[in-house]
Amino acid sequence: MSTGSRLFALIGLALLTCGLGGCGTISANLAASVSDTLPHWAGGLPADAPPRPGSAKYDEFMRERERKRLEAPPPKDEAAASASLEAIH
Repeated sequence: MSTGSRLFALIGLALLTCGLGGCGTISANLAASVSDTLPHWAGGLPADAPPRPGSAKYDEFMRERERKRLEAPPPKDEAAASASLEAIH
């Protein structure tokens, strides 16, 4: 191999390496938006999935979730429930 062809091969290999390295960055940036637009049957998010953190609807979703948590009845005392379920000997 001549020096010119080696240099050409080296430059081609460097360009290919840099191009493939950029694919990871592009994929990371596009993954969130692409998965939001895909239908569930094609591997996208289900319809009842919560919004992504940082989006406009996320804060509203969290406020609603906290409101529902506070309105829920307190859990029953498990000690009283287990005492009434003890085996009779």
